[in-house]
Amino acid sequence: MKLTRLRLLGFKSFVEPTDFLIEPGLTGVVGPNGCGKSNLVEALRWVMGESSHKSMRASSMDDVIFSGNTSRPARNNAEVGISIDNSERGAPAAFNDADMLEIARRIERESGSSYRINGREVRARDVQILFADASTGARSPALVHQGRIGEIIQAKPEQRRRVLEEAAGISGLHARRHEAELRLKAAETNLTRVEDVIGQLTSQMEALKKQARQAVRYRTVSAQVRKAEATLYHLRWTAANLEVGEAEHAKDLAVREVAAKTEAEAEASVRQANAAASLPDLRDAEARAAAALHRLKLALADLDREEQRARDRLAELDKRLVQFAADREREERLAAEAQEAIARIAAEEETIRAEAHANASRRSGVDAKVADADAAVNAAEKVFSELTAKLAALMAQRNQLENAARDHAQRAARAENEIGGIEGELASLQAVDGPDLAALAAAVESAQAAVGEAEAAALAAEAAHAQARQQLESARAPLAEAERRAQRLETEARTLAKVLAVETKNLWPPVMDSVAVAKGYEKALGAALGDELDAPVDPSAPMRWMGAAINPTDPALPEGIEPLAKHVEAPPELARRLSQIGVVDKAQGAALVTQMKPGQRLVSLEGDLWRWDGFAAAAHAPTGAARRVRRRRRNGEIPTSIRQTARVRATSRQRSLCPHR
Repeated sequence: MKLTRLRLLGFKSFVEPTDFLIEPGLTGVVGPNGCGKSNLVEALRWVMGESSHKSMRASSMDDVIFSGNTSRPARNNAEVGISIDNSERGAPAAFNDADMLEIARRIERESGSSYRINGREVRARDVQILFADASTGARSPALVHQGRIGEIIQAKPEQRRRVLEEAAGISGLHARRHEAELRLKAAETNLTRVEDVIGQLTSQMEALKKQARQAVRYRTVSAQVRKAEATLYHLRWTAANLEVGEAEHAKDLAVREVAAKTEAEAEASVRQANAAASLPDLRDAEARAAAALHRLKLALADLDREEQRARDRLAELDKRLVQFAADREREERLAAEAQEAIARIAAEEETIRAEAHANASRRSGVDAKVADADAAVNAAEKVFSELTAKLAALMAQRNQLENAARDHAQRAARAENEIGGIEGELASLQAVDGPDLAALAAAVESAQAAVGEAEAAALAAEAAHAQARQQLESARAPLAEAERRAQRLETEARTLAKVLAVETKNLWPPVMDSVAVAKGYEKALGAALGDELDAPVDPSAPMRWMGAAINPTDPALPEGIEPLAKHVEAPPELARRLSQIGVVDKAQGAALVTQMKPGQRLVSLEGDLWRWDGFAAAAHAPTGAARRVRRRRRNGEIPTSIRQTARVRATSRQRSLCPHR
């Protein structure tokens, strides 16, 4: 291969396109200093793949681009190309199909450079290997510059070896060997990385298998929970439908009864009209005897009115007594149903708590499903509330119809009484030939005595009714207080359940779920362990309590200090830690710090902390761990409080139903 032409464009001082022909024989360039002779050699080295800007006598590779002068602006790119005669086919196989090879290197300011061979873009390495196979290159000894002869004479053996290898034409083989070694080294690095990735994937597969087993267990448990909840709400829905059907049937019966009473009232009205039609003749006969009986009739009319008022009052009192009896019976029935419901709910609560305690270690990560189940429960409760409202509306309509039926019955009874009185009066008038004043006076006196007795009985009944209502109100006050306390406890239980569900939303349940602390020691336990209570004891957890047996050689707490372990029931993994924590008064803690051994801690009931290494924390406010411990203890106490409140409520309801007891 022979160089035939060098073309420069924007390279250093060659701002215009310049072609330098290299003819057969000896080609030379003659000129004064600074005319650009060295730039030609540097252009040859640059296009052959030179990567060092220092070899180009520049501070950066962008400096090989024409930087401008007083008459010409700077360029943004530079290009150098050479033409090589390849008629002997000495180029590499990839480029050995052409007689001429056009090799060009182009650089753009701040964008780097690119290489092309016969118009096809190639790598810088390809260009360097092409010239290495031709025993030349950017740093070949064949390119002699100023001082180069002295460098060759004073060269080291390795540098002389390079000159000989290039003369022998094997420098390209060394370049290829170096490239092959780099590729082999990169392949070895990739193999090592693949082995690391395989090991990492293996560990991840083990973790995923474990998570898959946990997911299968979760799916089974959640399916059982959903089935049980669906069964419960189906039973409630069935019971509500039965109650609605019973209410509809009762409404139909009430409508039929109202129709019957209306028909009876119509018949009574007909009889009253017939009697009124026959009254004129009788009144003519009455007029003949009116002169003698006028005064007695007036007195009799007054007595009749008084008697009627007394009867009406007695009827009203009887109706109120019947209503009170019905109210009492209904309240007793509701109390019995409430007792049964409370007992059933208590049994269900105990069962659910037992199942929840048994499944506590397996319910990690199921909070999202539980939230969905809560949404379904809320929807079912909404439907149940709507059905209850409909049932209440039907009951109100039924009571209204019953009241209307009673009013119609009372009106019919009064009409019958009036008809009977009129018929009796007519019979007495027809039977008496003349006025018997003594008998009428006796009848008046007996009627007045009966009226007095009726009024006394009415007053006694009203007094008894007022006393009974007062006793009922006084008996209902404890019931209302018990109802409010029960609602507060149930609200607190639901709130604590939601808070605890959020706090325990973790793959591994914390050790706090298994810790039971005596009342009043929550702040002490929270200050002693803090966030360590959130760590689990599951062996598969990355951060956990592994547990350590109590060593007889462990240092004892200062004399007279009671260990916290006596007031805490915890898993055995915490035994050694709790044995080295003492409970002291707030005033004694600071004085006992110097007596503590390594690893020991002192806490107060208020939440103060003193450590053996001199660290102390004041109890200005309870810690998060103490609050969580107190919430869990309160969550365990609430069921007992609810049962006690239920008993008080049942007793108060029984007293309100039977206040005379």
